[in-house]
Amino acid sequence: MRLKHELGWFFVGGVIGFVVDAGVVQSLVAFADWDPYLARVVSFLCAASATWVFNRSFTFAHRRSGGAASEWGRWLAVMGVGALVNYGTYALVLWLWPLAHHWPVLGVAAGSVVAAGLNFAGARAWVFTGVKTSS
Repeated sequence: MRLKHELGWFFVGGVIGFVVDAGVVQSLVAFADWDPYLARVVSFLCAASATWVFNRSFTFAHRRSGGAASEWGRWLAVMGVGALVNYGTYALVLWLWPLAHHWPVLGVAAGSVVAAGLNFAGARAWVFTGVKTSS
């Protein structure tokens, strides 16, 4: 039951992260005339930070993680690996499936699913490592 609870909240955090990511990158490009590649780095950091705060407060509130600074660093590392896997899966789908060249959303969806699973597993096993005990 706890796993379902965590998965549900992790999904909500992912939606929040997407909104932050898309909002920041679009705002920087449209209103501040930023380069979209540089803006994407900033938006990733903002989204990863927002999802970290959300997930530490809701998804994994019952799990211990050590200090906030080291937790945030581990979170960024897990999310960074997830981002690389997301893009790699996207590229693989486009390479293996010619239909995806006309419908790249198929690659985006595949990358998102694979990376979300990896991110959740990494967050659970490496960032939020165990159940909190009452002291």
